Amino acid sequence: MLLNMADILYDTIPSLDLEDFTSSDPVRKRNFVQQLGDAYNNIGFVAIRNHYLSDELSTRLYTIIKKFYALPDTVKQRYEIAGLAGQRGYIGKGKEHAKGRNTGDLKEFYHVGQEVLDNDPIKVEYPDNVWPQELPEFKEIALDVYKRLEKTGVQMLRAIALYLNLPENYFDDKVHHGNSILRPIHYFPIEDPDSVPADAVRAAEHGDINLITLLMGASADGLQVLRRDGKWIPITALPEQLVVNVGDMLERLTNKKLKSTIHRVVNPPRHLMNTPRYSIPFFMHPRSEMSLAALPSCVDASHPKLWEDITAGEFLNQRLREIGLKK
Repeated sequence: MLLNMADILYDTIPSLDLEDFTSSDPVRKRNFVQQLGDAYNNIGFVAIRNHYLSDELSTRLYTIIKKFYALPDTVKQRYEIAGLAGQRGYIGKGKEHAKGRNTGDLKEFYHVGQEVLDNDPIKVEYPDNVWPQELPEFKEIALDVYKRLEKTGVQMLRAIALYLNLPENYFDDKVHHGNSILRPIHYFPIEDPDSVPADAVRAAEHGDINLITLLMGASADGLQVLRRDGKWIPITALPEQLVVNVGDMLERLTNKKLKSTIHRVVNPPRHLMNTPRYSIPFFMHPRSEMSLAALPSCVDASHPKLWEDITAGEFLNQRLREIGLKK
């Protein structure tokens, strides 16, 4: 009897080689696309090796963000700019919460966004990046990481397009100068666990807003993904790998053919609450004008259209309000 891949429950996330997709071998490429689709229909995450970000550059970014988060709160708060809805610069402790919750997550983070260097009119939509004066090397390192993850994301979206029977370059113009965000996160140590709300967690369960998320290895355990049978599975990015998952925008575009994966970052045991955790996701967003209306190929009598039409920009603003970053 043949097994349907959708019937298999993974305990770990599948690992794929991006060079299979970018090679000139059509069999390797086709197998990559099918394995990617199988994984996204099952556990919702994949680990990708042979991407465009080196471990050396990843280490450099982690080193510099640890220096930033070691600065006094009064210094970090200089880079929290009112009126930006948290889209650039520093976002303070407990400011963001998961959709449907009021208790802030036990984290602080920094946002680095798209830099438009030509005459693309989309530039007017993006605030300038904010760079900490205390760490002049932050800018060069962060932008280098941003571009390498963006390049990797383009290849992943090309594979997703083929899986959806779309032209391979379907997403290319939609993510060119897209509103993507690099987010170095600090899950700060809690010296007295009784000093925070009883229901406070490092990151409550949620789906990401964007098309796809690319995550380099975190500094400690804690990330868990909700498997479709209701079991939480721990996820760890191995050295030289990125973890890539589907976000809410792609779920909406595909009428839930590809499902945004619910995940969370759990608190460590009480005696380890005084230890920090660092993580750096890259949230790949399209341009604001991209329509998230369900693809016609993903709607039929058995799969009626689930959501009203909306643009990526409208959807992002809606979600920013829901998670407390925008009023």
